[in-house]
This record gives sequence, C-alpha cells and structure tokens, in this order.
Amino acid sequence: MAILHGSWIRKNQNSCLFIWGETWRSPQVNWDITQSLEIPQHPLAMTAVELSEWLAAKNITVTSSKQQQVQTQTRSRKTTKPPEASLPTHSHIIALPTQILQNTKDRTFNLLPVHSASQDLESGASPYLQPWQVTGFCLNTSETIKFLQSLPLNITGGEEAFFAGDLRFWSQVARWSLDLISRSKFLPNIQQQADGTTDAGWQVLLDSAVDSTRLEKFAAKMPLACRTYQEMGNGDISVDFPESAQALILEFLNSTIDVQVREMLGNQPIIEARVMAALPLSLRQWLQALTSASHTVVADVIGVERLEAALKAWTLPLQSEITGKPLFRTCFQLNSPGIGETEWTLAYFLQAADDPEFLLNAATVWQNPVEQLNYQNRTIDKPQETFLRGLGLACRLYPAIAPSLETEYPQYCELTPIQAYEFIKSVAWRLEDSGLGVILPPSLTNREGWANRLGLKITAETSKKQKERLGLQSLLNFQWQLAIGGQTISKAEFDRLVALNSPLVEINGEWVELRPQDIKTAQTFFASRKEQMALSLEDALHLSTGDTQVIEKLPVVSFEASGALQQLIGALTNNQEIKPLPTPVSFQGQLRPYQERGAAWLAFLERWGLGACLADDMGLGKTIELIAFVLHLKEQDVLEKPILLVCPTSVLGNWEREVKKFAPSLKVMQYHGDKRPKGKAFVEAVNQHNLIITSYSLIHRDVKLLQTISWQIIVLDEAQNVKNPDAKQSQAVRQLDATFRIALTGTPVENRLQELWSILDFLNPGYLGNKQFFQRRFAMPIEKYGDAASLTQLRSLVQPFILRRLKTDKEIIQDLPDKQEMTVFCGLTTEQAALYQQAVDTSLVEIESAEGLQRRGMILALLTKLKQICNHPSQYLKETTLTQHNSGKLQRLEEMLDVAIEEGDRALIFTQFAEWGKLLKPHLERQLGREVFFLYGSTSKKQREEMVDRFQHDPQGPPVMILSLKAGGVGLNLTRANHVFHFDRWWNPAIENQATDRVFRIGQTRNVQVHKFVCTGTLEEKIHDMIESKKQLAEQVVSAGEDWLTELDTDQLRNLLILDRHALIDEDGE
Repeated sequence: MAILHGSWIRKNQNSCLFIWGETWRSPQVNWDITQSLEIPQHPLAMTAVELSEWLAAKNITVTSSKQQQVQTQTRSRKTTKPPEASLPTHSHIIALPTQILQNTKDRTFNLLPVHSASQDLESGASPYLQPWQVTGFCLNTSETIKFLQSLPLNITGGEEAFFAGDLRFWSQVARWSLDLISRSKFLPNIQQQADGTTDAGWQVLLDSAVDSTRLEKFAAKMPLACRTYQEMGNGDISVDFPESAQALILEFLNSTIDVQVREMLGNQPIIEARVMAALPLSLRQWLQALTSASHTVVADVIGVERLEAALKAWTLPLQSEITGKPLFRTCFQLNSPGIGETEWTLAYFLQAADDPEFLLNAATVWQNPVEQLNYQNRTIDKPQETFLRGLGLACRLYPAIAPSLETEYPQYCELTPIQAYEFIKSVAWRLEDSGLGVILPPSLTNREGWANRLGLKITAETSKKQKERLGLQSLLNFQWQLAIGGQTISKAEFDRLVALNSPLVEINGEWVELRPQDIKTAQTFFASRKEQMALSLEDALHLSTGDTQVIEKLPVVSFEASGALQQLIGALTNNQEIKPLPTPVSFQGQLRPYQERGAAWLAFLERWGLGACLADDMGLGKTIELIAFVLHLKEQDVLEKPILLVCPTSVLGNWEREVKKFAPSLKVMQYHGDKRPKGKAFVEAVNQHNLIITSYSLIHRDVKLLQTISWQIIVLDEAQNVKNPDAKQSQAVRQLDATFRIALTGTPVENRLQELWSILDFLNPGYLGNKQFFQRRFAMPIEKYGDAASLTQLRSLVQPFILRRLKTDKEIIQDLPDKQEMTVFCGLTTEQAALYQQAVDTSLVEIESAEGLQRRGMILALLTKLKQICNHPSQYLKETTLTQHNSGKLQRLEEMLDVAIEEGDRALIFTQFAEWGKLLKPHLERQLGREVFFLYGSTSKKQREEMVDRFQHDPQGPPVMILSLKAGGVGLNLTRANHVFHFDRWWNPAIENQATDRVFRIGQTRNVQVHKFVCTGTLEEKIHDMIESKKQLAEQVVSAGEDWLTELDTDQLRNLLILDRHALIDEDGE
C-alpha cells in the first residue's frame, strides 16, 4: 500500500504541483557525513516507474502537456537508466520528519524517515526535518486544476486513505478557487517581472470577511509538508525556512484563478473590436494579454506606467483588501425606532477588524481630519479616507444610503420599516461579504434560524392512560401556544400584530420578524387545522434532535418534554445517565461495569418499545449483555412470549453454548436442520422455550411458519447481514411481528449509509423515512458532497438508538483484562462430517488389530487427518485451492476477520500445518481484498524480516499474518496485532501460550483477544471440554502434546473420536 503526496511549489512564473509516492521499505539510511554532504534519496519514496504503475493500478489519471522526459541528475555517480515512466520526472528536495541516530563506533548516522501515515514512534528519539531527495512528476497550473478537482473528498481514513494530507489540502483549496470564480472574486492586474517584461494576469480578490476568515483557517490547517519543498538546483543545497502559509495559498489561488479565467474567456475579446481600436496601444495590449496564452504586454514604458496608475486608481477602494486584511473598516449599526417613532436609523462607524466592540462614531471621525488618530489606546491611519472608502462601497451595494452621503459630514440615514427589513434580509450579508461591519438589534441577529420567527411552542408528555408499552407511533399529550421572539402570544395579540402590516414588530421591547408566509400559515392553522393536530413519540424525537422543525407547516420554535417523556429524551440524547443494570441473580458470572450499562440501555429502550442497535467493538461482550438483558426480563416476570434470535449459521452452536453457560435457567432451542419441527409441533416447541435460535439462511424459507408466532423480541446477530434491504433475508425479518427489536453488530456501516438505513428501518420502521427519501436527504449529500450539516443531523437522529463503545475508550479499556481468551465453536459441514466419519470408521478397524509403535503411529496419523478435515476438506484431500464454503471454521474466520479489519485491528492466525497456510493465504486475499502474509519454515530470513517490519511498522501494511506454529510461535515481536486466532489446536497449552506471546508481550498497548477454534461434535470439542473441566490436571497431562491419546484403549478412543451429528451445519437440510 502506498500514499500519494502532492504540493504546490513556487518557481517564479513556472509554479507546479509536485506529485510523488511513498511506500513501505526498510527505512534506515546510513549517512557518513565525512564522505559527502549529498542529500540522500528518500528510502520510502517510489521510483518514477513504481509511481506510474501504482497510479495506473488505482485508475488515477495524471496527464502532462510536456512530451519530453526530464531525466534526474545525480552528483557523484552514474546510475543504470530505469525503465521509462509515463510522465516527465523531476527531482526535488523535501524536508521531512526524520529520526537521526548516531552510531557510537564511527561518525556515521542512521537516518530513519517517519512514514507520513505513522501514528506513533517506537524510538524515543525526537524527529528532525531532514532534507531528502525524491523523484516525481510536476504538473503545470492547468494540469493541476484538472487533477485536484478529480480527487474524491470522502476518503479520509482507513485502508483506502492513500491521499496524503498535503494532497488533500491542495484539493480543497482548488475547490475554493472554483467558488471564488463563481462569485466573481477576481480582478485584472499588471506586473513588472524581474527580467524587465510586463505581464497581464488575473488575481484573487478576498474582500469579504468570510473569505478572509477562510484564508486564515486554510493557513492554520496547512500541513507542514506543504511548506518544506525546494527544487534541486546546481548550487548549495539547503532547506529554506518554511515560507508563509498565506503567501503560498495566495500564490496558488492567483495562479489557478488566472488559468481558469483565461480558459473561461477563451480567445474572445473582452470588448468590441470597434471600441478596442479607439483605445491607447498599451491598453489594447494589456486587454489582449488578459485572454491570450501569452501574458506579456508589449508596450512602451510610459504607456505601461500610465496603465498601472489608472489600474491603481480604479482598484483604490479595494487596495486594503488586496494588499492585506485592513485594521479598521466602516461599520453600519441598525437601530430600532424610539418611543412614538416609526423610522429606523442606520448609523455609521469605524470599527476595529479584530475587536467588533471597538467603535468610533462618524462625528468623531469628521472632527479629526488627521493622518493618524489616537483613540482609546488604538492608532487609526487615515481615518476619514478609510471611512469614506467604506461608505462609497456600501452605497454601490445599497443605494438607499446615497442621499445621506450628499451631506457634508454623513453620520446616519433613516429607513422605513420596509427598508429596514430589506436591509436585514438581503443587504447586511452583502456588506459583510464585502468586508464591512454590520451590527443588528440582538433579537434580529439570527437571520438564518427560526428562534425569532412566528411559530409553535409545544410542551409534551406521555399519556397517563397508556397501559401498554409505547412505540414510535404512540400519541402523546401535548399543549401548544403561539410564540414569536421567544415569547408566547394570544390569538388576540397575534391579530393585533398582523394589523400593523409591518414585517418588523415590537413585543415587550424586542423587535422581531413577522413573515407574511408565517402569518398566512398561522391563519390557516387557526381556521381549520388546530383541532386535527396530533403528536407522536416519533414526532417528539425528531423535534428534540432538531430534524423536524415544522408541524402543520408552522415552525416549532420551542419544544419541551416533561415527566417520563423528558426522562426518555434526556437518556437517549446522553443528557441523563441510565442507571446500570445489576448482574441478574441467575447469571453465571459477573458483568463488567460497561456491560451493566449496555444491558441497562437495552432494558430502557425495551420499556419504551424502541428498537436498539448494540454496536460495541468485537470482544466487548455483546452476547453477554444480551443474555443478561433477557435474564433481567425473566426475573422481572415480564418475559411473557418467546424471543427469536437470528444469526449466521456458523455461530448457531456458539449461541446455544453461551446461553447454557451463562443462563442455564433459560430454555433455549436451535431451530435448524432437516429434523427441525414443523407446523403444530413447531408452535408447541416454541411455547416451551424462552429463546429460539435460527439462521439467516433459514429465515426467508420458513417466514410463513415464523409469522404464526407472536414474538416478544426479535434479535439480529451480525446484523450487517441485512444491510441490503432488498435481500430475501432482509425482507423476511421485516415481516415478523415483535414488541421489541434488537440488532447486534460491530459494523453498522461498512461501505454505504444505506446499510445504516436498512438496520435502523428494521429496528424502527419509518423513523428515517423510506429508502428514496434517506438517499436524497442524507446519503447523497454526505457521501457525494461531504455535507457536514447533513452528517451532524443524521448523527443526532440515530444516536439514541445506537450504543457503540470502542476497545480504545478510556472508560472501557480500564474494565477489560489485558488478555481475553475465547473459544469459538464451529459446526461441521455435511462434507466434513462424511469425511470425518469415514476416516474414524476405517482407522479404528485398523488400530484395533495393531500394537505397540505401529498402533501409536496409526493413532497420531488419524488425529492429523481429523484435524485437517476440521480445517477444510480441501486440505485433507490435498487440493490446491479453496473454492467453496464447506468449512464451518473458515466461514467463521472470514466473518471475524471482516469485523476486526473494519475496526482497524490486526490479526495473527496460527496453524500447525504449512500446507493449510499455503491454501489459506490466497483465499483470504481474495475474500478480504487485502494482502496477507504467510510466515512458515521455508520463509527466508530476508523475507521473514521484511514481513515482520512491514506488519509492525507499515501503517497501511497487511492487517493479517498467517504463521505456522513451529516457525512463528517463538522469537518474534508482533505487538501491532491485537487478535490471535488458533485455527487448529496443538493441545499443548505451553506451545499455544508461546505463540500468543508474539502479541501479548512488552510493547503491547492494546487489549489482546485470543480466539481458539473448536469444531463441535468432534474430538476437538471433547478434548477442549476435558481441559476446561480439569484445567490444572489437564495442563499437566496434556503438556506433552497429543501422545497421551495413543495410550487410550480402543473403546476409549472410539468414545473420544465418535462424531456427534447434532453439531452439523446442514445447509442443504434447511
């Protein structure tokens, strides 16, 4: 995996975007300062050929108008000419964070460049900005614009984040340049160049407060890498002090805007030929140079000087904005009418740009005709000139003030209520956008919000007559009042305000806006709709999150919940804490504090009939929390009807075991396989159990039968299985009726927001609208345009129904043990079961007649065969590829790896069979779409070191490594992983612990999860149960591995190896 870099490099008139790539290699460079001061090649930088190939593989188009290739020059040695890259290459020097470690034996230094995606440094040495030589491609301004605008903005993290921060930064600035052009924020200019020529061009105009602020924010957020580039020249090499971020951004904007405006104008003349012919020669040359490919103005010196003077006079009102942010600006304060008056007053001031409260009134400005005015410890240069310049600009934007400027010393103007309203709605923002100050009455400053609009003030509570659990559609008791400006008004008061026929009205000393459309809507509401108004719990939740702001077409300016409804909303929005649920009495174990909170959250939502998505990280115990919640219902005597749990086929057995282990008082039944009950037998069986467990693959086949049961709760485990709302299993679960619905998933969103909609629509149908509405309102604005407001709104809507805790959360990590060991029980497929039974039957006959060493050898050979069958039939049958899902273990491994990788984790997979690793590696690479390492006995020392180095240090390296138990079980430090999978078992705790210690050792900063795979119904399960039941004794007996099995007599061996067929995953039988 590589990272693409790019930044703007100033090169006089030939600025360019320099593109280079960073990959992962051994980063250390040995630098002997006594031999040469030559800048070393960056060890992580791609060669030109590598970069070209990588860009092609990622379908990233980089085009250059230059045809000839610029070869990289070296100083001290000749190099073999590499294969040609597809674009001209250039060499640049970049100062990058680097660890410099001096060797004690000599005067050499080890230079360790820090990978740009690295989040931590293992060495304690502080990084320095070290010059490195890199090779890449230079794009001129026109090519830069096309390239940057083609880059997606929605890739910000994870595996696909192969755009570095510097490249993403310039991509954002390039898009800002388009916005500036669309608002005509550019001016023509003329510049004298160092070589004596004169150029015409277009430059950016940042004359508004909004754009000035945006420039400051861009400059503050600019990555340092953008400022540490230097072209490699022939003179002394040094890294200059990083130049001004603002200067670099302005140069980029000027360059890109000049190119885009020229392309927009084409070769069309700016003015008619007849008018052009009458202009002076220098002016004609300048106008032509503004649109032609050549920027040069061919004119005499006197003509150019006159042109410069005229252009300066024309742009004089904007000079302070062009040359820099002004210290003071003209400001306009709108004052409401006095008692008994109707006219509004717009007063003029000088205002400090850095302190809006610093105001100098017009009278004081006119009384001090000085070059510098000292006022309240501030010095104002040319106060009257600054003041007049602002008045002139404002007059062009708002001609209503023009009559006041005809007076000798203008200080204010008077406005009618209609003019004042127009000023507030359409003029004030234009003045601010042009760099002028505006002060409005406090009650009228929120021009975008609805707080001061005419609307409804609603107070709601739950119905006291409600006996059953509430749901989203349950109606609430509520009261409404008409309100405006934060104050309630009666119908009579409303009629009085309407009679004033003014868009601005005064209520109790405050001026507020009374919109004509709001008046019309309110009158309609009073006339016919107020008696029909209803408010549901869903409406209340939308109002509390700010998603819904209108009821009966009237704005809801205030919403208050009381009683139980207030407690619900407070808890769902995290304003009030839900009391943790104590560990149920019959629960066999002890819940951790965060698990108690999770179970309590489920119980809280269940009381309200609101669907819940428990989305904790893998390993935090979603299974345990659900079991504790169900036990709580039973102990409270509210578990009145059966619960249906739907899960992947691969974990059916796991769920049954976990329930029996932690909640033996619950009656659980697997509804699965060809011998599952049907018809009346099914109904009778369900009514005798608390929990029915079935699979996604079965749910759509038996949906009609399952619909005959009135379920109290439906639970979806690994709920991402219903992320496609059109899939059969997704449609089936929606057809089942239940009082409460739960989704368990570690990845509520994997690729697209529609997946989140599908899960939430199962939990609370209709809450996020239909699929088309959700796509239009949220998915498209967020995924395509990066709309932050829509993302914030969606987050507030779904937050009440999704509980997600991460392993890295501080309050969670202190509750977790350093190492969690979990047994993953997997069933056998039909093919595995047939091969297993055949191997046992055949071998036992042979073993029974054998003796001594021969018998021991035959038993060990049989154990190997059975382990291979439990892994996958293809391993046992010596096949070369894995083509089908005919292994319960492999299916579960893929599911767990998907979740782990989605959460940003890394994993080791241990196996005792090298041939299995060879089969597993290419299969997982196809399934995961990621490179997977495999380290075993035949791995060379160099390959081994490279694998470990990349796995440990490459931020975008392979997240999964397969290791043979013998080759990878000792001598390695792989603390970057936090998951360990023991795919097949050695039954030697010491050896397995040694392997786990590759991860669980000094240097590990995260909690480690150890997953031990066991096939149910086989010798694996029986040996596991023996070890667990007599752990201390078993560790002593089994410490030598599997030799103890060879001492069993034939009957004991048969009992150990016999297959329990109830543990099969019989997909065909479903």
